[in-house]
Amino acid sequence: MATGETPQRTWRAACPNCGAPVEFASAASPIAVCSFCRSTLARDGDTLRRTGESAELFDDHSPLQLGAAGRWQGLAFTLIGRLQLQYPEGSWNEWHALFDSGKSGWLSEDNGRYVMAFDGPVPPGAPAAAALRAGQSLMLADRAWQVASVTRAQLSAAQGELPLAPRLGAEFVVADLRNPQDEVATLDYADPAGPRWSVGRSAALSELALTGLRTDAAEKTLGARGLSCPNCGAALTVQLSTTVSIACPQCHAVVDVAQGAAGDLAHYVQESPQVAGGTPQLPLGATATLALGGPAKPWQVVGYVERCEIPDDPDDERVYWREYLLYNRSEGFTFLVDAEDGWSWATPLTGAPQVLGDQAVWRNERYRKLYAYTGQITYVLGEFYWKLERGQRTANIDYAVGGKRLNREQTGAEITWSAGQTLEAGTIARAFRLPADTTAALARDASPLSGSGLPVTRTLIIAIVVIVLLVMLLKQCSRDRCDEVRATFGETSNEYQQCRSSASSGSGGVRTGGGSYGGFGSSGGGHK
Repeated sequence: MATGETPQRTWRAACPNCGAPVEFASAASPIAVCSFCRSTLARDGDTLRRTGESAELFDDHSPLQLGAAGRWQGLAFTLIGRLQLQYPEGSWNEWHALFDSGKSGWLSEDNGRYVMAFDGPVPPGAPAAAALRAGQSLMLADRAWQVASVTRAQLSAAQGELPLAPRLGAEFVVADLRNPQDEVATLDYADPAGPRWSVGRSAALSELALTGLRTDAAEKTLGARGLSCPNCGAALTVQLSTTVSIACPQCHAVVDVAQGAAGDLAHYVQESPQVAGGTPQLPLGATATLALGGPAKPWQVVGYVERCEIPDDPDDERVYWREYLLYNRSEGFTFLVDAEDGWSWATPLTGAPQVLGDQAVWRNERYRKLYAYTGQITYVLGEFYWKLERGQRTANIDYAVGGKRLNREQTGAEITWSAGQTLEAGTIARAFRLPADTTAALARDASPLSGSGLPVTRTLIIAIVVIVLLVMLLKQCSRDRCDEVRATFGETSNEYQQCRSSASSGSGGVRTGGGSYGGFGSSGGGHK
């Protein structure tokens, strides 16, 4: 077992189908899957009875494996079983964890990180699967929950020692619920007799102190997977185990690699990038040591997304922002957001803030609602742990208190909350060791010039500044009004291109007031 003595005693028998040894680490486990012939075996006294056969596991390059050990809240555990589930956007794993005390848990994937959850009795009043929808509020187990996602999935394969017989192939509903206590709960409707209930919390690999992983270190960066782009034939090198979508480095087609090399790879060809050449200011692969809500750690840029706000009035100009997906081997993923009102970082939450009118309460702080808007992905580069689709839209709401930010993002039947804080452009430039002459291009306005709920004094100051700027522009009518935009955002930026376009048409300048703090969201990432 994981550490020291354990009250459990290993029990071993021969597989009745192939004769290979099948070992049970827990006396409470009634089911195991033979690692040689994949027979599903049930314990029947001192013998094993074959009840079916599991499909072959899809090699998703997870760093976890049977026998890996770790600690959770001071308690030692070992991974003894695995369920692999599929849904329209890909697949995820749930690992059966046996603690030295004999208690079982589940280590599952969540937004590029992990959740340790434990089964419990189904709370009274648990709704039927058909009654659930994303965004719904529920009172279960004496707690208030928000439904984060409702997904149709199927159990595709099983491995090792399990507490229940796997029901392979049948489609079922799994719903994720989150609450202000930073918990995630799951209602699993795989059993026709009734749902199963589990509750867990976020767990970083660094917190789990895992040993016995598929690599020498507790990380998710693996040997590269080789695939060919279905659009141009160029080699695709997938570096991360969690990658679901990747942009071809040659033709920039977005390729779905969720199912590996099996069958034809789904893809779509992107339109011309909004930023000329599609060159991010922070290059893919660049690393920086940043303190993002905790101790300073090294982060690497693995993905780049350009997004825009879809205005209510189609005649209004679109406001663009950029998101950089960052990766750390022990912490998972987070985002750097480059919006018109400044830079910020954001990380998906396990729980969900409590929304009270125009406020959101998270960790005893009240955030004020700033904007509600529709966002759309316009261009991507690099690797992503969620499935990207052409023209993918999200419904976003931004909240703020001081320099702290919250964002609620909904994509279809899934809601993701993210939290973060503003960053100075100079901090980013120094961390990524960018040339001094690029720092000015990173700078953004300290705050947006539009939006509701700004204090009266601040609003008055902003109004005065706007008036002064207008007077200066009128006095300098001979000057190119887009020069300052170019100096601030760069010659290849959306803002500068829009200014030039507006100037040539006579419609009047660039839109300098944002309608968003960038979205922060991942457009995918439930408890899976």
